[in-house]
Amino acid sequence: MLLLSGVLFGFTVLVPLSAPPTDPATLRATYSRPPAEWPAPTVDSAARPHFRELGELPRSPIAYTDSLKPLVELGKILFFDPRLSGSGQISCSSCHDPERSFTDNRSTSVGHGHRLGRRNAPSLLNVWTVEPAPLFWDGRAATLEEQALMPVDDTLEMHQVVKRLPRKINKVKGYRPLFKQAFGTESIDGKRIARALATFQRSLQGRRSRFDRFLSGHPEVFTDQELLGLHLFRTKARCINCHNGPLFTDNQFHNDGLTYYGRELQDLGRYNVTKRPEDVGKFRTPSLREVMRTRPWMHNGLFDEMEGVLNMYNAGMPRAKRKAGQENDPLFPVTSPLLKPLGLTDPEKDALQAFLNTITTNAYRIERPALPR
Repeated sequence: MLLLSGVLFGFTVLVPLSAPPTDPATLRATYSRPPAEWPAPTVDSAARPHFRELGELPRSPIAYTDSLKPLVELGKILFFDPRLSGSGQISCSSCHDPERSFTDNRSTSVGHGHRLGRRNAPSLLNVWTVEPAPLFWDGRAATLEEQALMPVDDTLEMHQVVKRLPRKINKVKGYRPLFKQAFGTESIDGKRIARALATFQRSLQGRRSRFDRFLSGHPEVFTDQELLGLHLFRTKARCINCHNGPLFTDNQFHNDGLTYYGRELQDLGRYNVTKRPEDVGKFRTPSLREVMRTRPWMHNGLFDEMEGVLNMYNAGMPRAKRKAGQENDPLFPVTSPLLKPLGLTDPEKDALQAFLNTITTNAYRIERPALPR
């Protein structure tokens, strides 16, 4: 059924003229058609400029470019080498473990001196699709090259003075021929280290999921419950406002109500980068690919069970109330208007979780390289 555009509380919302039937037979017939013929999604006007329909997983151009293999291999070795850290004990893979979908499954990562970081380590799978959008939860890096050395230089993470890193790596004789194969000369500098790490990360291709197989003409791979979950994801649950496109992310920044403003766990998010009051508490929308393997969830790793995530979104997420003295505070955080109470039933939440399992694949396996001496 076609949708009607109307105005509600200042937002243009696509609303079905009549709710499409959700019986299994109708849903299967409906979603067996190409995505362009699916029921129109529930997308607010504020989200429409960045909206893309769900789609198949794209292929990394780096992963299939033979001429870049020496550079990818060098980046892979650097990624696993703890000598990039000040202590010689922490590598990039410490927080981005391939077998954990390039996360560490901790609420917040453990860094130098066994100190805890403030944010959850996001997955690096398919990270190449984020560019040219800003990287990190707060968008403080414009490119993967810029991003690659920030954790190395961070005193809370790898605690290595980046300016000293090339000299340190150059002392490892086994690295010199690897740099020559990748760049044509044995010269080692920060830019080359960053480029190698970034190129390796661009090669990290996620696996095709059951959802991709479903889209490629095999609707039989979905159960009735998973089909209902897909339909709810696009409609009543409103997930698709932010989690859309082939990677299930709009790569935008939103305030999800978890700023903890004025409290011990306060994190102002994007504001720390832009210094714009409207960015207080905003964080980049993470991809939902492999979501069931990247727990705990949210930028601070708040939820270890998907049930908690769904319950919080079902309630509309927290909305801070101004206290005495905060009436005119320009930095007081405002939860995104895209987040609203949903009224999902327990069976509907179960269906959503079932659907999320269809965009999650088997554990990623990658052979850890021998480190040069």
